[in-house]
Amino acid sequence: MELYHLYQNNYLIVAVFLLLGILLPAAALTIGKILRPYKPVKEKYTTYESGIEPFQQSWVQFNVRYYLFALLFVIFDVETVFLYPWAVAYEELGVFALIEMGIFVLMLTLGLIYAWKKKVLKWN
Repeated sequence: MELYHLYQNNYLIVAVFLLLGILLPAAALTIGKILRPYKPVKEKYTTYESGIEPFQQSWVQFNVRYYLFALLFVIFDVETVFLYPWAVAYEELGVFALIEMGIFVLMLTLGLIYAWKKKVLKWN
């Protein structure tokens, strides 16, 4: 019976944190909206370009490859961060962790080869 209450307490803690995670930002945004000054002026809605009046259309269409290139960089950068803790604790982890890390690096390599074949890494 005591084990049941332990599980209930764990779910209660998660529920409280979830509730606080929703309520606190909502309350902060609501209070900010109430307290901020609201004085709409036409100049506030213009595009600001280094203090100069905009002389052409502010909307520019970028090639989607730039976004794909940046996204791939972020993905591989974040995933290589996972290599550091493994390298630090390599001696304690043993052969099983070596096999797991080999699979992980293989998956990264396959993703890189796929991106290379799709010419996502080509800048021009």
